[in-house]
Amino acid sequence: MCLAIIWFIIPLLSGNLFFYPTGPVRLKSSFRQAPLLTAAPVRALVDEQISIEGRFLPPHSPVTVCARLHSDDGDLWESFAHYNTNADGTVSLTREASIGGSYLGCEPMGLFWGMQPAPGAREGLRLRKKNVETPSMVNISLLEGHVSPNEGPLPELAAVTTERWYMAPGVRRTEIRQNGVVGTLFLPPGPGPFPAMLDLWGMGGGLPEYRSSLFASKGYASLVVAYIGHKDLPGPPKRVNVGDSYFKAAFHLLQDHSQVVADRIGIIGLSFGCYLTLRIATRIGVQPSCLICINGPVGSTVPLRDASGKTEVFESDQKYWTYDDQGHVIFKEVSLPANLFPESIVKLEKLTCPLMYIVGEDDLSASSKETADLIEETLRAAGKSQLFTRLSYPGAGHLIEPPYSPNSRSSMWSIKPKKLVTLWGGYPAPHAAAQEDSWKKILDFMESNLRC
Repeated sequence: MCLAIIWFIIPLLSGNLFFYPTGPVRLKSSFRQAPLLTAAPVRALVDEQISIEGRFLPPHSPVTVCARLHSDDGDLWESFAHYNTNADGTVSLTREASIGGSYLGCEPMGLFWGMQPAPGAREGLRLRKKNVETPSMVNISLLEGHVSPNEGPLPELAAVTTERWYMAPGVRRTEIRQNGVVGTLFLPPGPGPFPAMLDLWGMGGGLPEYRSSLFASKGYASLVVAYIGHKDLPGPPKRVNVGDSYFKAAFHLLQDHSQVVADRIGIIGLSFGCYLTLRIATRIGVQPSCLICINGPVGSTVPLRDASGKTEVFESDQKYWTYDDQGHVIFKEVSLPANLFPESIVKLEKLTCPLMYIVGEDDLSASSKETADLIEETLRAAGKSQLFTRLSYPGAGHLIEPPYSPNSRSSMWSIKPKKLVTLWGGYPAPHAAAQEDSWKKILDFMESNLRC
């Protein structure tokens, strides 16, 4: 009898099972797995979606997911969202909807595009990557309850750090100071030759590299060039001191490169860079394979100094500047086709290659809808409607950039001679949707016109 009782209470080695006359019974363990937060992939290009998931949480409980990063200038940006765990104690940002915080609804990448400067930050910030050779490090944390990260130090249930890259492994970056051209060339991995893009930004100046580095990560050689507001350009500052010959030299630099397919070069321009894109394609004797214009005019918004396209100082003509009740400047009326300097307006009927024009319908810095209408009408009248593709996005502002970039509805334009904040427009969720959709279509457009 005693031996029989002993036999019944010996556990099997394969698990915590005790055999009783009534059958097997699994004992409950008091051990509980610590909460876990994962991001997959943890290292990715900035235009790639990642999956964020919290596990081993109490079922049907409120949690907050936060994201923080420090910009290259050291400023703190952050976002947060409120979720409720499901019956098995998990929360997935890919499948579930935020019910509060920086965004609402099912937005897998909302923590990234929903970022804003932390309270107490400097006025007029805009998040832009300055050093594309280093990643943006985004710390994502999981907090108990529906809280705000600004309520003070809150204990983290779990955390993970993601790396957001602008350059894929093997992409090569080369600074260009050749034939007067100031720029940066990005080449994809491998011997090539590659189709290529000439990359032009707006009158904010400098040399933003993050779009070009992403193009190279997708298999395109890309040359971004500076034309205003850069220390290596001829002075004086605050005006365009280079003309048509400069942009022709930049195009030829790409065309003559041993790793570039000479007859597969496109041009992309944002804002004033849109005007330059159209000007290059119609008057300086080069033949791009395609053009992409984002929220920009068909002529100069600044008086020209000569026929080559050099301009006066940016602030020299403020006739069409308007201001909101906070004193922030709105440039929208400056770029209305009727308000442009007539001698600068591009002869659109001379276009010979496909053109994609992207409109942010809440653009407060350019009259993009009116510009797109003019382009469409002119090309139709010239029998060239087949060249024109128009993308239009309600609620999107001026700064349509690669996906998951936070939108700045306004930002600092200049500090001297006086502080000037400009309005760009755009609302977070529709602007984010526009960036994601337009980026896919930009890459498809490039694929169709530069590889086929």
